[in-house]
Amino acid sequence: MSTSDDDGEIGLGGSDLFKEPDDFYEPEKQPTFASHRLARGDELTLRLVGHNPLWGHHLWNAGRTLATYLEDNAATLVHGKCMLELGAGAGLPSIVCAMLGAKQAIVTDYPDAELIGNLQYNIDHCNQLPQPRNITANGFLWGADTSPLIARLSDSIESFDLLILADLLFNHSEHAKLLATVQKTLGRETGAQALVFFTPYRPWLLQKDLAFFDLARAGGLEVEKIFEHIMEKVMFEEDPGDELLRRTVFGYRLTWPES
Repeated sequence: MSTSDDDGEIGLGGSDLFKEPDDFYEPEKQPTFASHRLARGDELTLRLVGHNPLWGHHLWNAGRTLATYLEDNAATLVHGKCMLELGAGAGLPSIVCAMLGAKQAIVTDYPDAELIGNLQYNIDHCNQLPQPRNITANGFLWGADTSPLIARLSDSIESFDLLILADLLFNHSEHAKLLATVQKTLGRETGAQALVFFTPYRPWLLQKDLAFFDLARAGGLEVEKIFEHIMEKVMFEEDPGDELLRRTVFGYRLTWPES
């Protein structure tokens, strides 16, 4: 609908009737920072995007907990391994892996310029990472061609020893694409595994979260529950549903069957 009269002038005496007031739109939210302390004492400061519909503006409980789990088990899970993180947000678990001796870490999220730029910022501003850097940030759509990710691996390696999926299962409609990426990238060597940590922030949908593991079993993977930890408090105090579940981080391991 036009806002001008037939003669080209603005209607109603020339006033700009449909112009929004200066304070009509909310100001763009600025990035925030969150900290994480490793068990060995290192203090990491990570930048979070100001706001994002893909929830990259939070440092999620599963990411924190998985980072600690990886630190506690670095000798077997991290040292000398090639790892891939999906839906990484701020990239905490991947950065911890890179610090703790991973051969190569590839950290990914939805190919949004702000999200990937923020991941790169956290890599560039982490002084605890080795030189030369053993971690790279990439945009990636779940279910897409994984060859660009594989191509980033050195020494003609064609799969990953470790996959990280932290607080991704709430996105139920994307389970099939997420699993397809796991199947295409997870190595079949002994010890290769995908770690899937999550909190049921919507407890009434827990069974839909867990349906991912039914899909994984149907896709030929073995599923094992390996971890459960209750956080001191919930992330979102005003949210409805069982508080204990909303404070609990569950951890599962996916592997290919031994041949």
